[in-house]
This record gives sequence, structure tokens and C-alpha cells, in this order.
Amino acid sequence: MKLLIRALFIIACCTTYGCVQTDAPLQPTATPSDCVILLHGLARSSDSMEEIEQKLKALDYIVVNQDYPSSEYPIATLAEKFIPPALEQCRAHNIRGIHFVAHSLGAILVRQYLSVHPIPELKRVVMLAPPNKGSEVVDHLKQLSFFVWLNGKAGAELGTEPTSVPNSLGPANFDVGVIAGTSSINLLLSLYLPNPDDGKVSVDNTKLEGMRDFITYPVSHPFIMKDNEVIAQIIYYLQHGQFVHPHP
Repeated sequence: MKLLIRALFIIACCTTYGCVQTDAPLQPTATPSDCVILLHGLARSSDSMEEIEQKLKALDYIVVNQDYPSSEYPIATLAEKFIPPALEQCRAHNIRGIHFVAHSLGAILVRQYLSVHPIPELKRVVMLAPPNKGSEVVDHLKQLSFFVWLNGKAGAELGTEPTSVPNSLGPANFDVGVIAGTSSINLLLSLYLPNPDDGKVSVDNTKLEGMRDFITYPVSHPFIMKDNEVIAQIIYYLQHGQFVHPHP
């Protein structure tokens, strides 16, 4: 069964993107010594990352799909309370390497934690639609009571001002690839955003100084983590430190 999964992965990558221009092998190479921590986005739950979880487990990764109450605490508190238990679960398996796959706010939690704590086993991070420079949606709506009720203090910290949490964390000093969406299903919120955008964050604001690779897909913010092509790119990045870019 694993051989079939690997064969399908190779065919899907070459058919969709063209065979990558690299000497690295395309087939999955995960071993039980690799652990991946999944972090969902704002006002979501670990259920939203379940498809990624199942596909990583099928490739023999140890996966910790960490749930956290995104609307109950500020970003710094969320990072300090919920990333350490996920790291402990990974380390309980005597792993050698730890990766993160994080959607939206989850990516900012990773940056926040790494700005304070080193993770000696850290290998690679994939961020999905991260508001790395904040979001203009937050700038316009954070003063409204319904926004705070729905998104909490962490949501209000995701603005674009220089003092916002994302803009205070500095460039990446770790191996990270970013996948951004270019399609919106929320045309109202897109009115606040520079094009292209995914309905919550503009493509430009997902970019992070120091990132190793970057790619976009025509998917929206709420569904980027469920897209099969995006998941294939996540897996490839975890294994090779780059995405599969189409031939020019």
C-alpha cells in the first residue's frame, strides 16, 4: 500500500507541476524519526488540519495535530502554553527532527515561540497563508465588538502596523517555505486587501524575510490546508527544502 501511495505521489507531482529541476529524489523519504507538529489557524480547530495529518501519517511521519483555543489568549500566551506540549509529544518518540506545518495564525505562533526559545531538533517549517506582515482586514475591523468576540486578543494583534506582533518578530532564521492563496470566497473582506489576496491576507503580506521558498495557489484562506496540490507541496518541502515550481 505504501508503494502505491508513493507511486501516486510521484505521478501527481509530475503531472501537476512538471518534474522538478533538482537532483533530489522525488519519492517520499520520511522515517519514523521525523515528527510534524500541525497548528491550525484563527477561530479554527485541529479538525481543519486532519487531511494533512492523515497524509503525513500514511508516509510514516509522527504527527502531533495540536489544538489550541485561538480566541482565548494573546499570541505570546498561546505560543507558550500550547507549543511545548506538542514538542513533548514529539520527543516522547525519540525523534531526531521536528517540523511544523502551520496555517494562518498558527504560523505566527511558530515565529513567536522561536523568537524566544530554540528548538535544537527543528528541521523545516511550512506556512500556509500566514499573515507575516499582518492583515488590513484586522486594521479595519479590530475596533468592532463582534471581531473581538470572534477572534479574541490574538486576532486583534494581527494588524499591519509596525508594532503588531507579526511585524515585531523579525526575519526568519530557520528553514521555512510559504504557500499563499490567490482566490477569495469573501469578496467583502477582499475589499480591504491589496490584490491578489485569499480573502483574509494579501499575497504580499504572507511573505517573510528570510524564507527559503515561496509559491502561490488559486485557493482561498479557509480551504488552503485541504487542497491536495498544496498538501503535495507541503510534503515535498518537508523532504527537500523547496517547492515544486512549474517549468517557465
